[in-house]
Amino acid sequence: MADTVYKGTGRLSRLIIRRDRIRIPIWLIGISFFTLIVPGAFTELYSSQEQRDVMAQTMENPAMVAMVGPVDISNYTLGVMTAHQMVLLTAVVVGLMSILLVTRHTRGDEENGQTEMVRSLPVGRLSTLNATLLVNTLTNILLALIIGLGLFSLNIESMDLEGSLLYGATLGATGIVFAGVTAVFAQLSESARGTIGFSIAFLLIAYIVRGIGDVSNEALSWVSPLGWVVQTEIYGANNWWPILLMLGFSILLFMVANYLNSIRDLEAGLLPAKPGRKNASAFLQSPIGLAFRLQRTGIISWAVGMYVLGVSYGSILGDIDSFFEGNDMMKQMFVTEAGYSVTEQFVSMIMMVIAIIATIPPVMAMNKLYAEEKKGRLSHLLARAVSRTRLMVSFFVIAAINAFVMVSLASIGLWNAAVATMDDPFRFGSMYQMGIVYYPAMLVMIGVAVLLIGISRKLTSFIWLYVFYSFIVLYMGALFQFPEWVGKLTPFGHIPQLPMDELTWMPMVLLTGIAAILTVIGVIGYNRRDIEG
Repeated sequence: MADTVYKGTGRLSRLIIRRDRIRIPIWLIGISFFTLIVPGAFTELYSSQEQRDVMAQTMENPAMVAMVGPVDISNYTLGVMTAHQMVLLTAVVVGLMSILLVTRHTRGDEENGQTEMVRSLPVGRLSTLNATLLVNTLTNILLALIIGLGLFSLNIESMDLEGSLLYGATLGATGIVFAGVTAVFAQLSESARGTIGFSIAFLLIAYIVRGIGDVSNEALSWVSPLGWVVQTEIYGANNWWPILLMLGFSILLFMVANYLNSIRDLEAGLLPAKPGRKNASAFLQSPIGLAFRLQRTGIISWAVGMYVLGVSYGSILGDIDSFFEGNDMMKQMFVTEAGYSVTEQFVSMIMMVIAIIATIPPVMAMNKLYAEEKKGRLSHLLARAVSRTRLMVSFFVIAAINAFVMVSLASIGLWNAAVATMDDPFRFGSMYQMGIVYYPAMLVMIGVAVLLIGISRKLTSFIWLYVFYSFIVLYMGALFQFPEWVGKLTPFGHIPQLPMDELTWMPMVLLTGIAAILTVIGVIGYNRRDIEG
């Protein structure tokens, strides 16, 4: 019986590898590259132990502990510094990788009808799920080896072989854990969107619980898989037992996912679906109403997340000046304009980061149009009295409003927390202006997404490379000393960083115009190309 339910797992694994022959290498190269370049940058920035000790004291603040985990200031070598500041955040990215890859080949294929077609062939009932988990496990093992051996090959004194392999193993084990989490939610939810939503919510809750536990109650952080990540103490104590704990938890999740998969019907979820209304509202009967309804849950979730993100950053503003007091190196990094405080410099940089993160949900909202097309759900709409222009513009309007809401809520959250922690907080108008000034750049990114959807179906994913590029060159540009023109290749590089820069309207007007032009070209292209389905 066991041979029957797992029949064809190997062949399906090869098929998944074939389908993801581009996605998996991109994830591996991206995560590995930005992991391996950080130690070299830290070597230049913190060349002496004295500088590293000052940084360790800075990272002892509860807000920083909540963000990246606890720190051992008695042994803050380059290796410990790299692991402390990078491994937890990288683990979150690895978890996201596993969530997306597993969802694509489980609930995603099932929702698209591909699993039903595969099941008609001589394959076992559990083969698809286990082939997905096998490929994801091998991917995370390969990531662990690349990062572990890559870090050791940097030949940095405090980064020995054991610690480097533990660094890689920690990331790989985290990816396997979240593959199991996603596999379980794929059985509970009846849609790919729900699977991703539940899985990312679990990831965020794990991060928040770990943060609260690291600050106030160490026992609480043991509840979170991400709490196990920081317990490895890479390049310090080098604890391997959390890896065994994560692998054991993963095996348990795999077993639960297999059992749930064996007892549910194809294309059904174990969580009861909420019955819909008998008659659609007048708003839902319009393209813009449909676009909003398809994304309502995601928009609300992201809105809450952006407000919380703003509050998280705002909670540390009251201590920023004390962080940098007496630290000449950190002052050189942030105080580049005479007459402005370290806090003002810091908020300016944080607003840029928040704006780039706030660009993710509106771009997702725009790309939802192509996602619906790929599933063959637009043909019946376009066969009626709905033009392609009206359909695409409806999704664009939702994305544009989405962008405004996200950056506004993040700015409001930042200000609310700043008022509670700062002796002399920013005025609301000043802080809100620091954030909303990036709105034209966000519109450009949405315009690029429209353009890609309009001119070619195969290019839509490249918008994420552009968003990622914007984050790297602007957030880490000073760290890696990129030339100024590199930052100008992204629309965010043309926005004045208030309050240091003077508020000039011309760049924002030009960016808004560029966004409009990109959107028009995208709509024209969408009207001319073939529609899937």
